[in-house]
Amino acid sequence: MDDLYSSYKTQTAIAAVAVGTTGTGKTGKIIDRKGYIGPVLFDISYGTITATNATLTVTVKEGDVTGTLTSVADIDLIGTEALAGIGATGTRTSGTSKNVAKKIAYKGAKRYVQCNIKSTVTAGPPISANAVQRPHSMPAA
Repeated sequence: MDDLYSSYKTQTAIAAVAVGTTGTGKTGKIIDRKGYIGPVLFDISYGTITATNATLTVTVKEGDVTGTLTSVADIDLIGTEALAGIGATGTRTSGTSKNVAKKIAYKGAKRYVQCNIKSTVTAGPPISANAVQRPHSMPAA
């Protein structure tokens, strides 16, 4: 099959949760790329953000083993970590700086990849992230 539903596998990278303590953020699930082709797309959702000074920073990490992930070089990303995050703003606009979905993709060669999100405020907004991958053989599970 070559339809969108059967062609991709989606898995939770960060379960829906409010970002907690300032500076700690949420560490995403490590995604194994074995058996998949092409980039790993991280689909990130942000809920209502009330603090105008809140900044949500996205970091993508990679590694050959799960215990030693390092930050990904910009050349191995489609999109930027800055554009996948949310910056501080004077007012919040739905669809732009709150209640919005953003994305970033990893196209590097490492086997393991992870997406992390950190907040600058204590009572951060609800967030979630899914990893989307295309398997070598279809249909996807």
